[in-house]
Amino acid sequence: MLTDSLAAQLYAEICRIPLIDSHSHINPLQAASRSLDDILGYHYYTELAHSAGMSKAPLAAHVDPRERVRIIIEYMDRFDNTAQYGWFVDIARTFLGFTGERITPADATGLCETAERLMAQPDWEEQVLRKSNIEKVFLTNDFDDPLEGFDTNRYVPCLRTDDLVFHLDKPEVRQRLAKATNVEVHSWRDVQTAVTKLFEHFTRKGARACAVSLPPNFTPTAAARWEGTTDPTVRSQAIFWLLADHCRAFKLPFDLMIGVNRRVYANGVYQGQDLFDQRTSLIQYAELFNSFPDVIFPISVLTSVQNQELASYSWIFPNVITHGHWWYSNIPVYVERDTRARLQAVPKTKQIGYYSDMYKLEFGLPKFNMYRRILAGVLADDFVRAGSHSETQALELARLLLRDNSRRIFGV
Repeated sequence: MLTDSLAAQLYAEICRIPLIDSHSHINPLQAASRSLDDILGYHYYTELAHSAGMSKAPLAAHVDPRERVRIIIEYMDRFDNTAQYGWFVDIARTFLGFTGERITPADATGLCETAERLMAQPDWEEQVLRKSNIEKVFLTNDFDDPLEGFDTNRYVPCLRTDDLVFHLDKPEVRQRLAKATNVEVHSWRDVQTAVTKLFEHFTRKGARACAVSLPPNFTPTAAARWEGTTDPTVRSQAIFWLLADHCRAFKLPFDLMIGVNRRVYANGVYQGQDLFDQRTSLIQYAELFNSFPDVIFPISVLTSVQNQELASYSWIFPNVITHGHWWYSNIPVYVERDTRARLQAVPKTKQIGYYSDMYKLEFGLPKFNMYRRILAGVLADDFVRAGSHSETQALELARLLLRDNSRRIFGV
């Protein structure tokens, strides 16, 4: 809760801005949760409970969902200091009518029953979107997604290309690509043909971006060649460059999510194995940014430590955009510092303030609320009280970060 009256007033007005959520993992065919198990199955909660001492046994598929919820809540008193616990309380209060001060194991059965009753309503998805004030949600679509059965005006397709860049040597990935494009990959020309067909399919279905997550040691280069090498890194570089060239041809922004090491904690829970290190630098992408001046690159970095570099690149390069607060940077202390730095350093038209990265719609509200509160405080202190902006101008700046920049950059 905001105790600063100016920040509270700005926050209330910011909450009226319809949101464009520029990155999520929503399944548009089942966007909202059906139970509390869907909520607490989010990797943040399983990671935190496991880190705090819970075994992985309750996460097995055969475990009764209510029992799994009860056990995770049982461990919450060990991580009720975290931002993620705050998100859960926000969900419980806003959507499930919870009125207590803290959520305890004694609340588990009642919350489960309430969630199952409310989430079974046929208009639950609409209720969640309306309460969250979310207008559009960008998806993360596998390259072989048929993109059928949902409203692409509300749920905006985005071509996720990790498998193409890093796993095209795997037979199962090639089989999926052949099924999606009717192209068997035997040569570089086949790769080019298949990728072109994917971009045609996705743009025809309303896709507004291409995206990929990248490890710390990856360096794109125009010199990489697919044919004549068996080096998987070189092949990945060649495919990545081909994707950038297609983004130019099809006029799609290329979202780069930079710095993730996969499977660092081998015994971690599902989706709770990936971490970062300090080896990444955006200098690795300088050739890319210089070679494709007409491709927009919304950039997410995994660490707040790298925010100054990202802000500096967006300060200098016209085609580099600061994009949200990703994963381990999505903690209030980092979000506030990074938001303040970006607003002081980067042109306001080159910032996408926040995205949810959510898997279920109910998380849009608490995550954006966290950002909106932080943004309201920063605008109050650094702009309105500092005398550079009126309250109206500060709200116009918030609208750019939460809506208008995404509309222009992605063309929605």
